[in-house]
Amino acid sequence: MRVSADQARGWSPQTDEVLRRAGWRPGRSVPTDTWESILRERGSFVVHEAARRFMSEFGGLVTYGWPADSITTSSAIRFDPLGAEWQDERMARASREAGAALYPVGTADGGAGLLGITEDGALHLVRDRVELLATTTSQALDHLVGAQGARSALWTPDAPAAEHVFWQRLHTVETGLDAGLRWSAETDRVLRAGGWFPGRSVPTETWETILLQTGEFEMHDAAQRFLAEFGAVGVPYRAPWDAMPWMEFSLDPLPAFWDAEIIDDLAEQVGADLYPIGMRDCGNQHLAMAEDGAVYAGMDSVWLLAPTPDEALQRLTSACGVGHRLHRAAPE
Repeated sequence: MRVSADQARGWSPQTDEVLRRAGWRPGRSVPTDTWESILRERGSFVVHEAARRFMSEFGGLVTYGWPADSITTSSAIRFDPLGAEWQDERMARASREAGAALYPVGTADGGAGLLGITEDGALHLVRDRVELLATTTSQALDHLVGAQGARSALWTPDAPAAEHVFWQRLHTVETGLDAGLRWSAETDRVLRAGGWFPGRSVPTETWETILLQTGEFEMHDAAQRFLAEFGAVGVPYRAPWDAMPWMEFSLDPLPAFWDAEIIDDLAEQVGADLYPIGMRDCGNQHLAMAEDGAVYAGMDSVWLLAPTPDEALQRLTSACGVGHRLHRAAPE
C-alpha cells in the first residue's frame, strides 16, 4: 500500500489509500459556495471556517473503503453537506449536546447519520445521539475509514433514515399563481417541495470545479443556467417504491463524478456535447443536457427525455409513476 509524502498529516496508510481512491489529492481545493448557498436556503446554517476548509478539501468525495465489499459499501461516507438540508433543527440540538456549533459536512449510514464539524475542527457523528469521532481531521478520518472495514458499533448498515422532508413539504407548499403557464400545477408543487422557487439562482462553481477536476467535464451555458435554477432539486426515494407517484430523481451533477466515459458514450450516441445534470431511477439513469437545452436520459443507451428544460421537468414530475411501475414489473 502506498504511503504518501502527505503522511505528515497524521492519517494512516489505509486512510490515505481510501481517500485517494475516492478522488482526494494533496492540495485539493474546491469552492464551497454552492453548498453554502443551498444550505442557507434550506435551514439556518451558518458556516464557519473549519467547515469551509474541510469541505474545500474533501467535499464531494464518497469513500467506500478498500477493499470494497458489502460492509464498506453499506457504510459509505459521503462528504456532501447537502445531506443535512432542512435538518437545521436537528443540527441545532446536536450542537447543544456537543457544546459547540456543528456545521454539516457529510453523511453516513445511507443518510441516517450526519457528520458535523465544530469551529475547532472536531468531527462528530450525529444520529439519535452525538458522538465525538476525533478532535482532529486526520484522526477522525482514520476512525471513519477503520470503522468501514469492520462490523463496528459506529455503523448500522442499512439503518433507516428519517422520512425525507420533501414528503412533508409536499403537503404544505402552495402552488404558485403562475402554475399552468410554464408547467402544470402538479409540476409546480413537486418542484417547490423539492426546493425550487421563482427567481432561484445558486452558484454552480462547486459542481463545475469538481467535475472538471475529476471527469474533465466542461459546463456549457445551458447546463449552468439550468443548475443555477434547479440544482439540488429532486424527488427522494420512498419505500415502498411502487407507492411513489413519481420516479425518484435528483438534479445534482456530482453522481457523474467517475462516469465521464459513460457520459462521453451517451454524447457520442446523441451526436452532441452532454453535461451531467443529475440522475433518476435510484442511480440507474443519468440525466444530461445538450447545449441547446435538450435533456437526455440513459446509461448504456440514451433517449431524448424532452427538447427543452421545462418540458423535461414536466416529464420528471408528472405521470411517470405508472410507467415506472410497469417498467419495474416487466421481466428482465
